[in-house]
Amino acid sequence: MQSLLPLASSLLSFAFAAMVLDQWRQRRRAFQLVWGIGLIWYGIATGTEFLGSTFGWSEPLYRTWYLIGAFLVPSYLGAGTLYLLQKTRFGYLVAASIALGGLFSLAATAKYPGSATGGYVTLAVALVAAASVAASTALHRDLQAHVAMAFLVAGTIVVALLVMTARLSGSGYMDPATHVPVAAAFPGYLRVSSVPFNAGGGLALVFGALYSAYIYMPKKRALAARLGVLAIAVNFFASLPGAVTALFRGKLNSRVPATMLIAVGALIPGVTSSLNRFGVTWSFFLGEFLGLVLIFAGFLVSEEMFRNVRIGTTIWSRGHSTSLESEVG
Repeated sequence: MQSLLPLASSLLSFAFAAMVLDQWRQRRRAFQLVWGIGLIWYGIATGTEFLGSTFGWSEPLYRTWYLIGAFLVPSYLGAGTLYLLQKTRFGYLVAASIALGGLFSLAATAKYPGSATGGYVTLAVALVAAASVAASTALHRDLQAHVAMAFLVAGTIVVALLVMTARLSGSGYMDPATHVPVAAAFPGYLRVSSVPFNAGGGLALVFGALYSAYIYMPKKRALAARLGVLAIAVNFFASLPGAVTALFRGKLNSRVPATMLIAVGALIPGVTSSLNRFGVTWSFFLGEFLGLVLIFAGFLVSEEMFRNVRIGTTIWSRGHSTSLESEVG
């Protein structure tokens, strides 16, 4: 029964990816392509969980699960969000997310003996990447997503080599009580190096969804916009009561609840994945499934992602409206 959740997540991910990539084929927006790739990674990662839980784990399957699930899924979804918001100063938040991921990786060395060197190297690379994204945001905003993607592609190649060649310990591939995979067999330097990918990418996806909601909600400006990220954070929370009131009056832009769904959907698997790292595994599959369902629901409502739904031919479409890219451009 437990294996049905990753199977459902995998099937939904691939269907979701096909829909997003179909939108990319029609509209050629970079964020749709990158999100589509991220959703394919999601489908593969959860597919390995189904196969491992049902038929048993092999070393290649286990390595594939860790590479894609721990490194690639959140980072590519986060990169897609940056492409969506590349006309804004969202790159500063992405840079902060990457830097925080680097700091978290260094802090994680306390949990994994012998991983200090890996933690310092990961922190250094994360800080260079964060500084590069921040600089491109300040100097040439249209390049911020490309700079982040360049680091991500290079990082993907490096971590793929590391994961596929790492020596695995005899700790076991899964929690015997829940049959949920755990990363305990991988060396500590890989455990800490995954943090900027999953934490940085996950935070970028959450922050991007919240920022998109802020753009469309009725605003109460408690702080002046010149204060940048601080003003956005404070004004977002100050605007929430007005947004709730507008929701009950039927006057709230539909994109606000859509992006809030995406934010919550991104947060849930991030939390359950972190719990898995600390030995709490029972919620892992459930978090992946619930998070994906909420993100899918948010994307269906979002006018940025789905202008129509097609199965061979167009079976549903919405009228033209101002896009988020135009709104923030």
